[in-house]
Amino acid sequence: MSALDPVAALGLSDGPPQIMRLGLPALPASTTGGASFQSVLSAGLDAVNDKVAHADELVRQFALDDSVPVHQVTIALEEARLSIELATQVRTRLVETYRELMNMQL
Repeated sequence: MSALDPVAALGLSDGPPQIMRLGLPALPASTTGGASFQSVLSAGLDAVNDKVAHADELVRQFALDDSVPVHQVTIALEEARLSIELATQVRTRLVETYRELMNMQL
């Protein structure tokens, strides 16, 4: 009998699951093979901006001709609000970390 391969059993033989499955943007790779800090932050902020723009467009369509159901507008607004809240929390943590590093004695 052959041993079971847990990676193949879970369907992960092509590598780790893609982040796109969670609705998050794929991280761009830098020349070294990994994603740079700046590209990760830029991709995250672009995703937040896209969610806010999408919610704004749905609100505009709903106000003009009522062709968009109210539940879709509500969901888009809540997703945009949560995205902004997450971005704000990330910014706060980054600022706190920066201040801690600047206060370290060498």
